Amino acid sequence: MNYAIAIDIGGSNTRVALVSENYEIIKREQFKTDINSPEKTIQEIKRIIENFNTKAQGIGLSCPGPLDLLNGAILVTTNLNEPWYNYPISKALKEATGLEVYLENDANLATLAESVIGQGKDYRYVQFLTVSTGLGSGLVIDKKIYIGAHGFAHEIAHLPVWRNGPSHGMIKPGGIEAISSGTAIEERARKAGLDVKHAGEVNDLALKGNAIAMEIMEDAKEYLANTIAIIYSFIDPEIVILGGSVALKIEGFVEDVERRVKTKVFDPLIPYVKVVKTDLNEDSGLLGGACLVFFKESK
Repeated sequence: MNYAIAIDIGGSNTRVALVSENYEIIKREQFKTDINSPEKTIQEIKRIIENFNTKAQGIGLSCPGPLDLLNGAILVTTNLNEPWYNYPISKALKEATGLEVYLENDANLATLAESVIGQGKDYRYVQFLTVSTGLGSGLVIDKKIYIGAHGFAHEIAHLPVWRNGPSHGMIKPGGIEAISSGTAIEERARKAGLDVKHAGEVNDLALKGNAIAMEIMEDAKEYLANTIAIIYSFIDPEIVILGGSVALKIEGFVEDVERRVKTKVFDPLIPYVKVVKTDLNEDSGLLGGACLVFFKESK
């Protein structure tokens, strides 16, 4: 049996898993990411891998983007602080563990997992979007991640869909992440005076008829649907899969977005619009990391 190490470094937590070639998660550990020290985070990862006490083929590493995929480095991210910027994460992790490291952004790895063992396994052109703390996207064609000429394909967080629209953090005004992500939904609601802790509470208020909450949720769905309609126009995917806490936990969100997309695309495309919810839940990034290792090592 062959094994891979899958790592998902997030702004809150880092998850490390031992995954079999059958895509079963055999062991896993999670710890709080040190947002100010990549070195401390790597040392904790090394400790966990050593405790797994199992020979692995390599490491599939998921980090929030944008990333320098050609050189294995983190460029900049809203979820981690400056010591992580331009950090050569692949080289540092390889030196610490002795294993080959394959870096990808979290959305790309989630897309790969969807195309291999998830909702997209029977399709050639698989599009995935995560609607959670941030908003990420990935495209897999024939089980291969499409990264573009410089590794920045589908870095859509800044995609300008709303002139002079809202912004948050590093997201430029009108960028889709500043409208449809869970963080954006919550932030817009709080700035408008609503006492909420997360996007689900904004949606609850909208269902109760709160006009401000209704407008915020309407914007989140409408502009996300616009974005997906644009993707259909350019990419013509066979399936669009939505993951992340907003898509998974807000009842009817995915179905409503699909309905809206069908009203926006060119009429001949309507029968081919298929927007569904992931069935891999929060493990898609880890499983995608394992997919990447097994695919790379088999060549």
